[in-house]
Amino acid sequence: MERVDVTILGREYSLVCAASERESLLAAVKHADRLMGSIHASGKISGNERIAVMAAIAIAGELLTMKAPDGPLGGLAIGDFKRRIEDMNTMIDGVLDS
Repeated sequence: MERVDVTILGREYSLVCAASERESLLAAVKHADRLMGSIHASGKISGNERIAVMAAIAIAGELLTMKAPDGPLGGLAIGDFKRRIEDMNTMIDGVLDS
């Protein structure tokens, strides 16, 4: 594990990650900082906590609408895939409970 010092919305943070995850962590920090900076610059939301929550919601939305790569699930949004798995689990539970 290694320590990584980063700046997000002007504040310093020390994070810890595996050496193999350093580049991914830095990319994630850059994405979050850019999004939080954009939210802050809009002037509609104030306070770092509120900005962080709005950025987290936006990033979760990005993740859930991200499309799967080519293959049997190609073009399917991750959120849709998750919902389909949950629906299948509910159906299986219903059959097992009968």
